[in-house]
Amino acid sequence: MAHPSNFNSPQVRTASAANSNSTTRADDSSFDIFVWHPKYASCQRYFLDHAQHSGPVQAVSAFLNIHLPYQRDPPTNSSTVVSPMRSTDPGVGLSNASSIGGPSTLPFPPAPSISLTPYIRRLVVTGLDFPGVLHGFFGDDWAAGIGPLHEQERRNYMFAAKSGGWSSVKNAYDMAPLETVPFLRPLQGVVEPEVVAAEKSWSEFMAFEDWMIGPRAPAGNRQAGGNGAGNTGGIR
Repeated sequence: MAHPSNFNSPQVRTASAANSNSTTRADDSSFDIFVWHPKYASCQRYFLDHAQHSGPVQAVSAFLNIHLPYQRDPPTNSSTVVSPMRSTDPGVGLSNASSIGGPSTLPFPPAPSISLTPYIRRLVVTGLDFPGVLHGFFGDDWAAGIGPLHEQERRNYMFAAKSGGWSSVKNAYDMAPLETVPFLRPLQGVVEPEVVAAEKSWSEFMAFEDWMIGPRAPAGNRQAGGNGAGNTGGIR
C-alpha cells in the first residue's frame, strides 16, 4: 500500500472524497463493528508502519505539536506493539473467542493496541482533516476505518464549541504537559446534512440532561428496540 508524497495531489483528494461519501455513521443502527474493525486495524498498521515514517506526516505532526509513535519511548510500530490476543501465554487474552459469542479463530490478525483518536482529534480542531491528509495518515482504508470516528469527532468539536468558550475548548483538546494544541480553527468543509445531524444529536443530549429519556423522551427521539450502538452480533 503506497503512501502519498503530496497530501494535496488531485488523485488522492478525488479518491478519498469519493470513499468518504459511503462512510456509515458510528451511531447508525446498521453500523456493524465487526465489519468496521478490520478496516480500522488496517489504518492502525498503515499509520504505524508507513505514515509515521513519511516526511509529510512528520511535518504536519510537528506543526500540530503532537508526537508520533516513533518519537515516544519506546518507539512503536505494529510489530513491536503487543495486544492481548498476541500474548505468548495461551491462557491469557482472547484465545477462546467463543467465550464472547464469536468464532474460536479470528478472521483477521489482532490489531495493534494504539489509539488513532488523538491524531484524528488534532487534525479536526486545527482544520486539517481534509481527505488528502486523512489518506496520508491512515492509508487507503481511511474512509471505512477511521471515517466513522472522524465524523463523530467533528460532531464532538461542534458540541465543545457550543457548550463552552475558547479557553475551555482548547483545554479539552490540549494534551498535557507538552503536546498542547497550537491553534484552533472553526470546523472546515461543513455541509448542511452534517449540521442537521449535529443539531438532532444536540437536541437529544439536551433532553437527556432533563431526564427526558425512555418513556419520557419527546416522541421524535424515542428509539424502539435499540440503543444506537450499532450491530455487535453475538457478543454477550
